[in-house]
Amino acid sequence: TNVTGTLNLLEACREMGIGKFVLASTSSAYGDQPQQPFTEKMPTDRPLSPYAASKKAAEVLTYTYHDLYGIDTTVLRYFTVYGPAGRPDMSVFRFIRWIDEGQPVRVFGDGTQSRDFTFVDDIARGTVAGLAKVGYEIINLGNSQPHTLLKLINTIEAKLGKKANIAFEPPNPLDVPGTWADVSKANALLRWQPETILDVGIGLAVDWYRTNRDLAVAVDL
Repeated sequence: TNVTGTLNLLEACREMGIGKFVLASTSSAYGDQPQQPFTEKMPTDRPLSPYAASKKAAEVLTYTYHDLYGIDTTVLRYFTVYGPAGRPDMSVFRFIRWIDEGQPVRVFGDGTQSRDFTFVDDIARGTVAGLAKVGYEIINLGNSQPHTLLKLINTIEAKLGKKANIAFEPPNPLDVPGTWADVSKANALLRWQPETILDVGIGLAVDWYRTNRDLAVAVDL
């Protein structure tokens, strides 16, 4: 879907004379980097998962169409997006539901792995800002304040007023120890900065869950 879908959209832009393309890519493209925070100049030729590889392929396709047909392209690498109505397969949604329902909270590894959790409203602002004419640029969109999974769980516990029953499981080989976005390029080119800290964002996600619990529990995790 990532590769063929991107190719189809690029072909449509070429055929219809659409001059701007914004690609939603991922921080997973960085793989297991020894240095943090992640900058856009780091190598991304060793993705750890098929998902990351497919997003990297989509990035390369957008460059080819930019070079051949002059399509102005912004590639945005999103860092662990969360918030109200979040994807049910992502950790934040799962952890909120599991803690609320008293189910075991499955944590792969020891929970000290960190993620640069980025609130969806900040991502939306950055995506719209990405419509600016840039030529061809790859730009990180992240909160630039990584937190461990245990910190995330503690924050959800505080917002729900419930304790988590954590079930530690072996590490997932597809996971990286940590992600952390350098967003200086986003600030320089798009005048973008993240605005929502984890405590506020998780509070809004929990409020949405409580309001829409009937819908949320209908989703098969």
